[in-house]
Amino acid sequence: MPKIRAPRKSSLQFWPRVRAKRMYARIRTLPKSKDAKPSSFAGYKSGMTHLIVVDNRSHTLTKGEEIAVPATILECPPIKVASIRAYKQAPQGLVVATEILSSIDKNLGRKITIPKKTQDSKIDDLEKNISSYSQIRLNVYTQPHLSAIAKRTPEYFELGLGGSVEDQIKFAKEKLGKEIRLSDVFKEGEQIDTFAVTKGKGFQGPVKRHGVSLRQHKSEKSIRGPANVGSWTGNRSWTVAHAGQMGFHQRMERNKWILKISDKPDEVKINGGFIRYGNPKSTIMIVKGSVQGAKKRLVRFTASSRPSKKMPHQAPSIELVSLHSQQGN
Repeated sequence: MPKIRAPRKSSLQFWPRVRAKRMYARIRTLPKSKDAKPSSFAGYKSGMTHLIVVDNRSHTLTKGEEIAVPATILECPPIKVASIRAYKQAPQGLVVATEILSSIDKNLGRKITIPKKTQDSKIDDLEKNISSYSQIRLNVYTQPHLSAIAKRTPEYFELGLGGSVEDQIKFAKEKLGKEIRLSDVFKEGEQIDTFAVTKGKGFQGPVKRHGVSLRQHKSEKSIRGPANVGSWTGNRSWTVAHAGQMGFHQRMERNKWILKISDKPDEVKINGGFIRYGNPKSTIMIVKGSVQGAKKRLVRFTASSRPSKKMPHQAPSIELVSLHSQQGN
């Protein structure tokens, strides 16, 4: 049989394969919702375990039976609202019309320059000029000191809100300077899209980076290099699999299933803790399957934009959560 060759393997869908600009992801498209609540949330990746659940999917052969499911634990401490941003429509797109700042914790000063004066008194001006605004968003920051991560510098990003502009202003006024909890945004059984920066693997060759096949030993001097790159005139087409950066890319994964949300982190307290993380100390969320990124990395997630119709709207009954030590003890 002839040898199977794959000189141009890999996908051009992800291009360019460069390092992410920052450690946590940016969400470019905000999902729309009729409810006046945040469209996304964030949590820190703790690690993975496995569950024994009762399969409640109607189209599977194991319906009603106990099955083993791999799961990821995300620790999601409450996030705090730092400011309200009102956007207006301009010829070039959405433009910030006004921003109202609230009292901010000192830990946020590690991330941004904290203004000396707050602007809580201007919040009533939002309702007066409501006709000139097309969208209201919130600037929020995380509270990593409430989690098992030994750091104080928070992440600072923007949250979109659902509903009409009137509902958005009402919600923003209630939450300015206050905390937003995970249970205020998501519930068990929902599907989410996760956004995170993948685990970095440095500079790798085309065999590991793109999965191209090794060449026959008499083909050329190079065995692991790319094949069929063209003439020997310095041609380096971007469509050919070459060596370069692998990992630490911003990626999105669709339709992760929320199996459990709990304010009792002891329910997933593993003997010895998760390796390179420890045991969670605040609100946890258990998601079916794996989630991209390294441990301790911030994972942002939104309601699924293309939810699977085969997935039930209710979470399965969890019979067991594996709490065995991950250190082989």
